[in-house]
Amino acid sequence: MLPYSLLKDVFLWAYERTAARYAVIRQSLGAPDPFKLNYQIRMRELISTIIIGGMDSKAASKLIRVRPAKLPEDEQASFVEAVDTEILALHEGNFARYRVAIARLF
Repeated sequence: MLPYSLLKDVFLWAYERTAARYAVIRQSLGAPDPFKLNYQIRMRELISTIIIGGMDSKAASKLIRVRPAKLPEDEQASFVEAVDTEILALHEGNFARYRVAIARLF
């Protein structure tokens, strides 16, 4: 049976190593975008509608430009740009963040 001090040392070593790795990962990600955090629900709903509707780029672009009409005027362009960026970054590994089941795609 191992003495408790050895187990304690192993635990502390693993904890410190994990904390250091987390700090590096956290620093590489940077701070969250406050604009996207503020409008994340609206963006998710809009992108989900586009995905589920199977819209082509022309229809999606039209919808993206109509939806922000309810936002403050000075934030509409940023909203359109943010949604465009998210749609361009879509792939099979990240579409689930928009709460779309794969069964609905086919």
